[in-house]
Amino acid sequence: MDKPMSAYHFKLMSLSYKLRDFVLPCTNIVNEVGIQPGFQVLDYGCGPGSYIQPLADLVGRSGNIYALDIHPLALQKVQNIASKRNLTNVQTILSNCKTGLPDKSIDVVLLYDTFHDLSDPNGVLEELHRVLKPSGILSFSDHHMNEHEIVSEVTKSGLFKLLRKGKRTYRFSKED
Repeated sequence: MDKPMSAYHFKLMSLSYKLRDFVLPCTNIVNEVGIQPGFQVLDYGCGPGSYIQPLADLVGRSGNIYALDIHPLALQKVQNIASKRNLTNVQTILSNCKTGLPDKSIDVVLLYDTFHDLSDPNGVLEELHRVLKPSGILSFSDHHMNEHEIVSEVTKSGLFKLLRKGKRTYRFSKED
């Protein structure tokens, strides 16, 4: 993913996510991850911000949420959600790879429905490895990939190992 999709395609995607979230609430997905109050969470490829409110409920006021996307409209939607719901612990990052976050500063990274579209998946995994704390978790889901592809692609570099497969996500731990 070298450049953002058109505004029209982004709006169409946002609508499809609203339908998805109605059928399968995001809360059900993030509850698999084990996010605790005070956690620092990075939603990498946040799209229209479907996970922002469920994440805010889990991290509480003592945690932080970083929402990263390549599309300015995605970050605008996240900022609107944060503003309307008075979420003061949400920060947006416009990027196609680098987060700008300090080394070993993140407890959990969500990488949902993004990996299949990355132009430099290894570069992204290296960046996520860099920002995750030693005990950090990479929560992964991509309905465009089968289980073998997911596990193989995420673990082949030796940066992550599979901890467990959940109902809708895969949890990977950081390897050093």
